[in-house]
This record gives sequence, structure tokens and C-alpha cells, in this order.
Amino acid sequence: MADILIVDDEPAARTTLAILLRKRGHRVLQAEGVRAAAKVLSECAFDLVVTDLRMPDGDGLDVLRLAKAHCPEVAVFLLTAYAGWESAKEAMRLGAYDYFEKGKEPDEFLHRIEKALEEKGLRHENENLRRQVQERYSLPGLIARSNEMQRVLDLVRRVAPTDATVLIQGESGTGKEVIAKAIHHASPRAGRAFVAVNCGALPEPLLESEIFGHVKGAFTGATAHKKGLFEEAHGGTFFLDEIGEMPSTLQVKFLRALQEGEVRPVGSTQSTIVDVRVLAATNRDLGQLMQQGKFREDLFYRLNVIPVILPPLRERREDIPALAEHFLQRYGQKQGRPLRLSAEAVDKLLRYPWPGNVRELENAMERTAILAHNDTIAADDLPPHISTGTPLGAAPSLPQPLTLAEVEKLHILQTLERFGWNHSRAAEVLGIGRTSLWRKLKEYQIEDRLT
Repeated sequence: MADILIVDDEPAARTTLAILLRKRGHRVLQAEGVRAAAKVLSECAFDLVVTDLRMPDGDGLDVLRLAKAHCPEVAVFLLTAYAGWESAKEAMRLGAYDYFEKGKEPDEFLHRIEKALEEKGLRHENENLRRQVQERYSLPGLIARSNEMQRVLDLVRRVAPTDATVLIQGESGTGKEVIAKAIHHASPRAGRAFVAVNCGALPEPLLESEIFGHVKGAFTGATAHKKGLFEEAHGGTFFLDEIGEMPSTLQVKFLRALQEGEVRPVGSTQSTIVDVRVLAATNRDLGQLMQQGKFREDLFYRLNVIPVILPPLRERREDIPALAEHFLQRYGQKQGRPLRLSAEAVDKLLRYPWPGNVRELENAMERTAILAHNDTIAADDLPPHISTGTPLGAAPSLPQPLTLAEVEKLHILQTLERFGWNHSRAAEVLGIGRTSLWRKLKEYQIEDRLT
């Protein structure tokens, strides 16, 4: 149940909408114009305000400013005719949640209102969780003992307060999303949404719909309007992981959205203004992809305003003990055990190559916390592949192949041993004369054991 204010100079429009909302269990008040809305807003707190754009004593932008002044978290919807679209777009820039064209089906409008209220409710319910996340992903919470990571965090501190687009590059498991969340939570957008999508996790048609949304009937199975993740991130941060996997056709559409600050859902002829900060990440060489024609050069330069390059864990070994202790304490708390690493265990961790980087280290510490025999972690408590220094899936160590001369020398020795160093018998089996065998013995410096 939510408290909703409807502002409209047309009584029939106000009443119709109020009835629909009350049927859904909401408490609704009405105001016939901007002055009446100002009085009600000064006396009551609302979860959502629905206002007409054009009214005799002012417009929806005035209501928007009044509502935000009394409660910055309130969601404001604008009702507009076609002629008012430009003002509606301006309202979006000023912080309106959404706008809706008059005359459209009310079911879609009610769906979008419920979506806004659901998001507002989730934000309220998750306030404590958000604070915990901020602590985890805040810059002071990021562990960096090495000079390499200290330089990365210094760059992050400088770029976080801005709206600059950031391209985070690094191997899988180096913590690219952790850095993206740290940038978001250290930015002025920290109180708004952080929305992430993995560009390599979905086929092209689904990825397009996921990012940009779609309208009802846009394709088979599109039974209702769906807001895309780009629009879901309005006011916050949109993180595109594995941007190098984005199909070429989508790169064009995404570049246009970045340049114009608008998104157009699949199947729609109308665009929606969005205020979003974009962060992207990749574990691929985008320069090489550009040379191969698989990644647009103009999109690369649009994304690569601030490049952040994360070093692999093997190149910042000073961070390994601190990271391991951090993860061990976290998972030890879940087990109700105060775990710590022995010197021998730390030595094993430092010697291991960590092909999976920080993600592999975290997984190893979680496993160790669950299976450890004692509170002090011995080398034997670590996963076997870390104790032996052999990464999972690595090929077994094979002996160096022998040269042809070494094979021949070995064969001659084995044949001589077999026949008690009888030169005549060995030469016969080898298919060479005794003189040739004698020359081979001299060539390979084989000591003659014939007595």
C-alpha cells in the first residue's frame, strides 16, 4: 500500500485514476492544480505523485520541483499529450521517474506505477543491506598492499566523483565488477541503482531486449512492455561486463544511446531520455578486436575515456596474504570459527600462480574455511592443487623429448647390455658391422665394458 497524490485540473481524469489506484489498495489524495498540490505536499508525505503536465495555474515541472523539495525520494510521473513531450523529457532530466502519454491503455500506466513503487519499496527494505554493500565496495574496504593496486585505487578515487565513462580491463577474476561497484558507491550516484549486464551471457536478440527493453508485440513472446536495463539504471550506473562480446549490430545502437542519452525499446518508434553513467569492462584485447573488425573504433574511444587496467594477482603478490586473510575471516564467520593462516600456508599461497586471480583465491578460502580441521590453517588444509602448485586443468609435466642421437645412443646401450656387451652379437642385431659399432661407441663416448 502506497500514498499517492494525483494532480490534474480535469476532475474526471483525476477521479478515474484515483479509482483505479484505490482498487489496487493504495491511499490516494487529489489536487486540482499546482497551488492545491503545494498545500497538500507541505502537509503530507507521499510515495508517488502523478501530475498532469499542463494546468491553468502552472505545469507539472512546478509540481515536480515542489515534490522533490519536500521529499527527494518521491517518484514523480508526468501525464502528457504528444505536444508536451519535450517538457516531459526536461522533467526526466530534473528527476521525474517516468512520463506517460494520455489516451494510452491504463493497464500499462498502472503497471509502470506498480514497478516504481516496487523499486521504492525495495530501496527502503534494503537500506541496511545497501550500507553493508557500500562498506564492502567502498575504497577503504578494497585491499591493496602492492604498488600496482595502490595506483589503480588512486585513479579510482579521482574518477569516482565525476560522470566520466570508465573502461576497466583485466583478466577474468581480477575484480573488474568490484572496481565498478567501488566507483559507483564512491560517486554522487551511490544512492541510486547499480545495474549490471554480462554482454557474453545472452544471445544477440535477448541481449538487445535486455539492454533496451521492448514494447508489446515487438516479437513473438513480447506480451507486455518491458523496460530495458539501460532505462532501469536511470539516475544511477549501468555496468556492461565483457563489452568485447557485444555483437557488432548492437554496438551501433549502444553507441547512439551513449551519444544522445536516449534509448529506444525494440519495436518502438519513440525514445526515452535516460541519465546514466556507463562503466564497461573486458578481459579481451579490444585493440586486436578492432583490427579484426569485431569492435567499433568509435565505440572504443567513447568508452575508453578513463582506462583502468587491473593487474593479475600473480603480478601483485604482496596482496595475496591480506586478501586470503580477508576472505578466510569472512567465510570463517559464517562457520562460526576465528580462522587464520599459518606461515606454511601463506608460503604455499605465494608460490601458486593463481590463473583464476582473486576469484580463484576467494573460492579457495571458502573451501578451506569449510573443510579445515583446526582454526589455524596448515598447508595441508589448502586445496590439493594449491598445495602442489599445479593449477586445476593444467597438463601434467612431461619429460623433455629425446633427440635422434640420444635415441640411437640409448638403443645401442640397451642392445649391448642385453647381449652382455658381445660386440659381434650386438652389431648383428643392430644391423651394422663391428667396425661401425666401434665408431658409434667412440662417437657417443660409451665406455666399452667388454672384458
